Amino acid sequence: MTEAPEIIRRYFELAGRPDTDAYFALFADDAVVEDEGRTYRGIAAIRDWRGEVPLVRYEITDVEDAAEGTVVTTTISGDFPGSPFAGLRYRFEEYDADRIRRLRIAP
Repeated sequence: MTEAPEIIRRYFELAGRPDTDAYFALFADDAVVEDEGRTYRGIAAIRDWRGEVPLVRYEITDVEDAAEGTVVTTTISGDFPGSPFAGLRYRFEEYDADRIRRLRIAP
């Protein structure tokens, strides 16, 4: 298993906590997040998305470098139907050491 870059490790560290400015600071102003077939563009839309999803715990089960970027496979658990859910993939498609620009979440 490849080790995730620092910004991705920070994403999972912060994503399981109640929203903080530190979490949103991980994203570029024009970042795009795709989750459950919906697209969220920009920080305001990402804030709205976060307000709609339950907080979950993440267990990273795999990290791989792929053509589309870094793919992190997780098992998530929390207060939602079907918990725990294994095999959810977070595709960090565009990012650098400072900001995430494109993230796709899908099995």
